[in-house]
Amino acid sequence: MRKNRQPVVVFTLAAIAAASMWFYVDRILVGYQKADAAAHDRPRGNLSDLYPRWLGARELLLHRRNPYGDDITIEIQKGYYGRALDLARPNDPKDREGFAYPVYVVFLLAPLIGVPFPALMIAFYWLLALLTAVSVWLWLRTLQWELPGVGVATCLVLTLGSFPAVQGIKLQQLSLLVAALLAGAAACAASGSLFLGGSLLALAAIKPQLAWALTAWLLFWAVSDWRARRRLVFGFALVMALLLGGAEIVLPGWWRMFAAAIGQYHRYTQNQSVIEVVLSQILGRFASGSAGRIGGQILAAVAVLACGPILWKLRWERADTSGFADGTALVLALTVLVVPMYAPYNQLLLLPAILLLVKERALFLTGSRARRLAYLAGTLAVGWQWAASLSLSVIYLLGLRAWALKGWTWPFFATFAVPVLIFAMILVNMRGKPLGRPV
Repeated sequence: MRKNRQPVVVFTLAAIAAASMWFYVDRILVGYQKADAAAHDRPRGNLSDLYPRWLGARELLLHRRNPYGDDITIEIQKGYYGRALDLARPNDPKDREGFAYPVYVVFLLAPLIGVPFPALMIAFYWLLALLTAVSVWLWLRTLQWELPGVGVATCLVLTLGSFPAVQGIKLQQLSLLVAALLAGAAACAASGSLFLGGSLLALAAIKPQLAWALTAWLLFWAVSDWRARRRLVFGFALVMALLLGGAEIVLPGWWRMFAAAIGQYHRYTQNQSVIEVVLSQILGRFASGSAGRIGGQILAAVAVLACGPILWKLRWERADTSGFADGTALVLALTVLVVPMYAPYNQLLLLPAILLLVKERALFLTGSRARRLAYLAGTLAVGWQWAASLSLSVIYLLGLRAWALKGWTWPFFATFAVPVLIFAMILVNMRGKPLGRPV
């Protein structure tokens, strides 16, 4: 009887943890941000990542205006921040919120440009939540992990109640759309729908920095058995050609403007990868910031090289073997580690790696002491966000609102440790595993 009740107890605890995360973000994190913005005269508008892309698409398709232009950037700022940014105000945000996307993103947004943005914000909020939930199911299919209904529900609740998902949904980040497209591409490849999988890969290229690694891996996997897998390449090539060709038609020479926009974005945000941030924090006062950046880039290159031999061996693996799922999870974990963007919402790409590690937990829990300690460290790092959000929520509900607001950083303490630990564990887990095993 106790064994039968255990999944229900786990689901109940997961639901409490997820609810505490949403409460923390709505009441504590946003409450702190509003108070801090008011104290420093920092503007707050709709703060929707969809808005710059929607406005740029509308102005390009309806009025033939260049979405990369400074005039559009100012209009974007007025909606996103509530007013145009002023360089004379030191507390104004550094992110200019320019249209720093490939112009072919307008084709995905074209059906939405006639919708009033307040209504679109509500619809897109729920769409991202739905796509994130669907991506959990897609990754379970890719891993071919059959869970009972309560197990699937637990995975859904914890994913939707994780800080990366909550932050992405609240900010209406297109990274969540890309994460769902990548999950769909992997699931289609695993189920044999190769042309559709390649097509979804091409659509995910609206955020090239998040999609390039998985795209390279799946194309490499496909060409390794060209006769059986060439449809994936055909699907990707056809849709990518349509996107690039259409982009050149609606805005000739767009790629030069996009490259300039990306350069400006990195200059005013000074974004770093997770591994660069981690190394900078470790070096601390002992070295300059540039040392952390350079060292991080070297470690990123080492991480890529470490994955190379493994992926080379996995290139022959059929889609219904563990090797395909392992390679896909490894590549996405590597993406989160090395992409020059450390925003927590990008960590949704760690979902297949985390699910895989939970599925194969026996390999760690019955292994050496070092493997057991590594698994414990990874579990604590992932679970810390909910321990912190639950603690702060309880403090807030007890009437100690000021104390809760002061502790707004607690859920972030393990943010940079999670990608490092997950990548390291899945890399170690794959070494020595026999190939060609059904999942």
